[in-house]
Amino acid sequence: MTTAGAAASSTRKRVIVVGAGFGGLAAAKALASRDDGSPIEVTVIDRLNYHLFQPLLYQVALAGLAATDIAYPIRAALHGRRNVSVLLGDVTGIDVAGHRVQLDDGTTLPYDYLVLAAGVRTSYFGHDDWARFAPGLKDLDDALEVRRRVLIALESAERAADPAERQRLLTFVVVGGGPTGVELAGAIADLSRDILAVDFRRIDRKAVRVVLVEMADRILTPFDPPLSARARTQLEELGVEVRTGVRVESIDARGVTVGGETLQAGTVLWGAGVRPSPLAAMLGVPLDGAGRVIVGQDCAVPGHPELFVVGDMASFTPEGASAPLPGISPVAIQGARAAAQNILGEVQGMPRMPFRYFDKGFMATIGRARAVAQLGRLRMSGLIAWLAWVFVHLWYLVGFRNRLSVFTNWIWAYVVSRRGARVITGRRPPTP
Repeated sequence: MTTAGAAASSTRKRVIVVGAGFGGLAAAKALASRDDGSPIEVTVIDRLNYHLFQPLLYQVALAGLAATDIAYPIRAALHGRRNVSVLLGDVTGIDVAGHRVQLDDGTTLPYDYLVLAAGVRTSYFGHDDWARFAPGLKDLDDALEVRRRVLIALESAERAADPAERQRLLTFVVVGGGPTGVELAGAIADLSRDILAVDFRRIDRKAVRVVLVEMADRILTPFDPPLSARARTQLEELGVEVRTGVRVESIDARGVTVGGETLQAGTVLWGAGVRPSPLAAMLGVPLDGAGRVIVGQDCAVPGHPELFVVGDMASFTPEGASAPLPGISPVAIQGARAAAQNILGEVQGMPRMPFRYFDKGFMATIGRARAVAQLGRLRMSGLIAWLAWVFVHLWYLVGFRNRLSVFTNWIWAYVVSRRGARVITGRRPPTP
């Protein structure tokens, strides 16, 4: 670096972005520059080296896509941004007063601005012991574990001699009627319908039982009630039993107890709740009832103008609204861009601007050629909603190779009903 370049670097404002999900990556891109004249220096820190397209995680879990179809290296996503560096590490502490971030190896990094976009973790609502029996779905490791359990259940049912044990192995219970739970339940029904008749000789696909359990009085509560009802109808057309208004009481190795009834199940999957990253509680700032950091209209923490929180970690209530925005990817992306623009503007002596969210609506897929979509005043269901869902998700996938691969796999699966990613990976637990 030349002397002039070194001097410019020393006067740059240091911005640290924690997390490279939808919010973190959007913030980094908005702050990035392709030349050496940027007034800021950006460091992106993530415990993984890839950006994960979470809306398609369930397809990896149910053998529709390969893991590499929805994961893209962070360094590749930020290639050519000369003022951005990427660090692989886990943030273990934040000194808000001292403006420093601590990593798992003991390294501390100073910052002038901090953008927290560390996302959420699976929540079992105080029953963390259920995690070993009912895995959640938040990262690729979770997805591969779900795939392993589902495929091993089918393989075990193929060789089971006892009819009762075979039925237990062919019973799948999904806890949670939000988008994740609905997508998992529909995908399991699709998977069993697609492969059992052609690849398994001893299993009657009609014996597969998929049960979706939701504590609320309807599934997909963010959607309008008529769309929730249509989603339920589409699930039931696939053979999924939908139980609403019931609470999970216990989960163990044999199954799950719901509303006083014990369902003997070989596989239980959890899609019922999330909690913010533990970093939220470390900040020592006000949190909402869900543990999210309360931020102001500029996406910064009140009293800490250098500290921005975006995405699922943030509780942002638009001016005049009565409730915070939901934890969905469009909110994370738009909030991150607003935070980045406020940082860039302030460095250049401009006043901060409030974050104005543009509501793009909700979508949820329920299986092949089945979905529901709520886009502004437009309401769609069935094939047309699924096609809209496909287009939107392909558009937001990072990297052309990922788009091409996903599109090819989807078309192949739709036309011939085959699942090419049916490989069992991961270490099998020891036999008792």
